[in-house]
Amino acid sequence: MSAPVIHVAAALAVDDRGRALMVRKIGTRAFMQPGGKIEPGEHPLDTLRRELGEELGLDLPAEAFAWVGTFEQDAANEPGHVVRAEVYSVTVDAAAPSAAAEIAECRWVDPRDPGDVELAPLSSQSLLPILVDGSTGI
Repeated sequence: MSAPVIHVAAALAVDDRGRALMVRKIGTRAFMQPGGKIEPGEHPLDTLRRELGEELGLDLPAEAFAWVGTFEQDAANEPGHVVRAEVYSVTVDAAAPSAAAEIAECRWVDPRDPGDVELAPLSSQSLLPILVDGSTGI
């Protein structure tokens, strides 16, 4: 029997210094890319833009995003589940995001050396390595 899948849209968001924007939800320890669960019938990019607005106060046009791909890893906060993420890259002004809604904290990390930040498996194993090898073009 396969693990239940949580389908999300996520932003591989960077600033002009190449740092990755990471968020931590209230009541959790692991930092992850911003985003959220895709509602039935909702396009992943619409989900992402809505979630970035609600959770970080970002109002970004659809043209600012570039499709990266679909990635799966074990879910950080739901044991026994897998997260399937529809990922888009975007460049964000480092001063713009501020934690709101269910986000307890947001921070910028160096994808090559995130330090002692606890990262979700999707972030550490799939998404930050993309930034390190430069395959997104951002």
